[in-house]
Amino acid sequence: MKVLHTADWHLGQHFLTGQERLTEQRLFLDWLLTMVREHGVEALVVAGDVFDTTSPSHAAQELYYTFLMQMQGTGCRHVVIVGGNHDSPTLLNASRQLLRQLRIHVVGNVPTDPTEQVLTLDGADGRPALVVCAVPFLRDRDIRLAVPGETPEDRQHRIRESIAAHYAALAEHEAVCRPREQDVPVLATGHLYAAGGEAREGAERDVHIGGLGLVGAEHFPAAFDYVALGHLHRPQVVGGRQHIRYSGSPVPLSFTEADDRQQVLLLEFGGAGTAPTITALPVPVTRRLQRFHGTLEEVEADILAYDNAAFELVAWADVLVHSDEAPAEVQRRVQAALTHQKKQVLAPRGVRHQRATEAPDLAASVAPLQLLSDLTVEEVFARRVAGLPPERASALTATFGELRQLLAEADPAAWGGTAG
Repeated sequence: MKVLHTADWHLGQHFLTGQERLTEQRLFLDWLLTMVREHGVEALVVAGDVFDTTSPSHAAQELYYTFLMQMQGTGCRHVVIVGGNHDSPTLLNASRQLLRQLRIHVVGNVPTDPTEQVLTLDGADGRPALVVCAVPFLRDRDIRLAVPGETPEDRQHRIRESIAAHYAALAEHEAVCRPREQDVPVLATGHLYAAGGEAREGAERDVHIGGLGLVGAEHFPAAFDYVALGHLHRPQVVGGRQHIRYSGSPVPLSFTEADDRQQVLLLEFGGAGTAPTITALPVPVTRRLQRFHGTLEEVEADILAYDNAAFELVAWADVLVHSDEAPAEVQRRVQAALTHQKKQVLAPRGVRHQRATEAPDLAASVAPLQLLSDLTVEEVFARRVAGLPPERASALTATFGELRQLLAEADPAAWGGTAG
């Protein structure tokens, strides 16, 4: 069976000063439909974070459902979608029963019946061709009970062992073991931060704040011939094991991701007990996220020399000038260069300016001004506890993370992820 592994679409993401990314995301989904047809894909697996917030816009939801409808004409037999930490389980699950009639399997959160997480996908001949252990983002209440007074280290150990036990229980389930004995391969999904994974600063919020890298490659049972992961936006292999992978986000979601390679992974399974053949399919980048950092002269020259011909959409730029010139002069010259290049590049958040030199007693003011609305809720909390003793800060941060998850589910509109 041929399978496509993708994740972290973040449909409806608002970038910096409010630009929604739907144009780029629509172009990606159009390309994805073409890849499914061209490669004869029989199953599409989306490993979480379909949407960017728990309350996505109507336009983002329309894009999602339009894509699922268009998938019906590609020849793909199955779509498997699991919820991520950015997704609302309630929203994803609302259409689950209807979508199931279209061979679209949605697991927004951990169901009461473990059997609902084990999907047997048939091939063109009607016989079982792949078993999928559809594991969504595991919230604390899904995998453990809170223990009053536990230390951060105890908490990390408890979460790690609970996640490992969840996967082990699925691997030992009869609905997995019996097909595997009949040479049917097994794929598992996950939306988490695996040990050794490389996150991008400001790009991926830790799903268990205060306990990064909880799960290692060794925690995934050998019964899984492939583990399709989401959450980290850079494509990567976990623990040197080629069959445990993050596909990465198909659209760069921040300037820190501008130079990452965007891709989806094409898997071709044989029998059980062997990893699939894995081929990375590069996703065309339609909008370049470009950094212009340097002296006034360097930034001015780089903007004027920038060529956006390789990209379908106008580039978005992060402009930071180090100069002792008056701020008004810096703004005048850089804005003149941007105006000259307005068909090639735009600066959504304007031009940031740092002085090149400062008196020693002003050194603390070198950092660029940040508005509260530019920070996530987690970043604001981190700054509030920064001066506390490490153990106290870690314990408070862990508790805050659990509280935020509960509040986000209770009132998604009030807890969309920004501090402003």
